[in-house]
Parts: sequence; structure tokens; C-alpha cells
Amino acid sequence: MKLTGFADEAAPDLATQIKATQKLGWQYISARGIDGKNIHDLSDSEFDTARGQLEDAGIRIAEFGSLIGSWSKNIKSDFALTLDEVDRAIPRMQQLGTNIVRVMSYAQQPWGENQYEQERFRRLRAITARFSQAGITTAHENCMNWGGFSSSHTLRLIEEVPGLKLIFDTGNPVFQRDRSIPEPQRTSIASASSAAAEGSQGKPTESWQDAWQFYQAVREHIIHIHIKDCRNPINDDVEPEYVFPGQGQAYIPAIIDDLKKSDYQGFIAIEPHVATVFHAKADDVDWAQCYNSYVEYGRALESLISDN
Repeated sequence: MKLTGFADEAAPDLATQIKATQKLGWQYISARGIDGKNIHDLSDSEFDTARGQLEDAGIRIAEFGSLIGSWSKNIKSDFALTLDEVDRAIPRMQQLGTNIVRVMSYAQQPWGENQYEQERFRRLRAITARFSQAGITTAHENCMNWGGFSSSHTLRLIEEVPGLKLIFDTGNPVFQRDRSIPEPQRTSIASASSAAAEGSQGKPTESWQDAWQFYQAVREHIIHIHIKDCRNPINDDVEPEYVFPGQGQAYIPAIIDDLKKSDYQGFIAIEPHVATVFHAKADDVDWAQCYNSYVEYGRALESLISDN
């Protein structure tokens, strides 16, 4: 397994993102934002500058964390805007030598309302086909999107969208309701396998998803891992408490152990959120703290991997 991370959580500018990556001794960044812009939204000159910085530093891009179909995009939005993002992303990924693009399945409609499932499938088929034609693998992340409703929803995407692969984010299930079980959603008794992996982390309460169950259900389709850890929030209207890997309810030690046993050869990307959340306002961010915590988080993950 190879380590990378969303270095825009360490700093907004690429030079400092590279510095944090080098301080960890890593050779890869999971590209998402540079100076507040996603890579597919940079101007040509801005992109050329960024590519030159990466080449000079010997840093490569492990994945492209696009905003295509993200949790901020409504399924009723103009699909032409999405295809424009795809068309801007492809040549830039090819120039960077990056062959994994992170996509999502559009924002969740309020629970109980029409989720426009067939339209989501149609769009993802078109997105995946366009990337596939360019030799790029499309990987869906289980974030606050339709595919993040439950492991069953994610598996339905795999059935409906030929060529689609998965990025599994360890922390996202911890603060999402399991929409595969009936109202008034309550988590069933933990399975024996979940209990064995649970350790001291504690099983999820109320109707929160179980990260270990989610991982086990989808793991044969996983080609990339995002690492963040947190604890169940008190309700849907607040952010969860983000913590260092292994300190929350994301079953990270068990997942790392399973990946090692299965000889996983893909990337593991840190997405700490412990100092800031990616979508927080820039004025609210202490970037010195972010840099330090990003490096500390990376080292904590390295330690966790070596101990398992």
C-alpha cells in the first residue's frame, strides 16, 4: 500500500502542500484544491504553474478528487455543467499521469422525497464511459450523496454503472444514517464479524451506519481508500467530532489489518478534518494548525499501519 493525502487540508497553496508531503517523506498528493479552486477549475496558466511545481518537486498525483457529481451538486442541475468538468479534467489528468478520478452520485434529496435514481444512473454511466474512453478509472466515494445512503445503495451503483469502481472513505459512514433499513431507523445488533472488529471503538448508536459493515459489503470493488476517523454526531445538524486514526468509530485498525491480509496494493489517502473541514470558510481556518495536524495525522497513520 502507498500513502497519499488531501494536502489542501495542510495549506491552500501548492508550495506548502508539497512541503507537508515532503516532510512526511511521501511522494504523492491526492489533488483537490489549489488556492481554493479544484484542479478542473484552474485556468490553463494556473494549471501549467501547478504542474511545473509538482514536476520540480518530484511529487505525483495519486488521484484527482474532482467535484463531479459531488454532495454539493443537485441531481436536477444542468448535466452539461458536469460534462464540462469531465472534459476539463481528462487532459489535465493525462498530463499529470493520474488514472483515478473521484466522483460522487449527486447530493441526497431530503429523505422521503424522490431521489431520481434512474437519472443518477444515467449520468454516472455517461461520466464513467467518457473517462474510460480516455483510459481513466472512475471511482465513486461514499460521501453525502445517493451512493452514501448505505452499502446497498453503493452496490446498486456498481450494478447499474459498468466500469465504476469504489473509493471507500472510512469516516463517512459514522455520520450518515443507514437508509437501507426502515423508519424509524435503528441499528440492528452488531454481527459477529462486526463485534470482532469493534474492539474498544463501540458500535454505532441509533441509525448511524456501521463503517465495518459498509467496508465488508463493498471491499471487492474498492481500488482506493480515504482515511478519516470520527465519532457519531449528536444529531444530523452538527458535524461529527473528527479524531486521529484509530480513536473514533471508523474501525480503521480493523480495516488496515484486513487490507494488509488481502495484500492491498492501492493507495491510502489521509483526509484528516481534525483541524479543518474542506468546505469550511477560509477565514475560519488556522492554517498553521492545519499544517502541523496534517503532518501529525500522517505519522499517526504510518504508526497504525506498522503496528498492525
